[in-house]
Amino acid sequence: MTRRNGFTLIEMMIALLIFALLAAAGVSLLSFGVRAQAVAGKKLDDIAALYRLDGVLVADFAQAVPRQARDEGGALRPAFEGENGQTLLRLVRSGWDNVDGAPRPSVQKVAYVLSEDGAIQRVAYPMLDGTTPLPSAVMLTNVAAVSLRYRLAGAWADKWQARAEAPLPDAVEMTITRTDGTVFRELFLVGTGNAMAAGATNAG
Repeated sequence: MTRRNGFTLIEMMIALLIFALLAAAGVSLLSFGVRAQAVAGKKLDDIAALYRLDGVLVADFAQAVPRQARDEGGALRPAFEGENGQTLLRLVRSGWDNVDGAPRPSVQKVAYVLSEDGAIQRVAYPMLDGTTPLPSAVMLTNVAAVSLRYRLAGAWADKWQARAEAPLPDAVEMTITRTDGTVFRELFLVGTGNAMAAGATNAG
């Protein structure tokens, strides 16, 4: 009698079960890797946004000038305004590049606004006096709150009151609270061309 070599039905079922377990494990590992990569990418994008905000703030604060400007209604505003509300900061800065030779000054009015959806936006104006702003640029999202303090002659204050002899503060402290509870504290010198502390300090 001829004996045929092969697999029994039970052996085939066991082999299929092992293959299914290995395939499920592979899919789980691949799914975990994709999720981890997405989370890491989002975190890196968030860190990059924070550093971009720092860089722009460093440049704006360092080049702040004591030049008053008029708002859209024609009212004369101080050269530097700081609040703890929706409009966080408003200032006039120098060093605005004019690569296309447009008929405009080399100084620019800019403002920082905390929108209702928790985004810090930078608003720039094409002219110093009485013009509507250009489209705003979103600098950082997922922001729960922003608080500001101002240093003048060695003393810190929660509100900035410009005076004729002191149109600009010496330094600004910005504390950013993110929606996940993380707190960043940043310090900047004003009108000096240098930053007191480049980059964010994690305070939470």
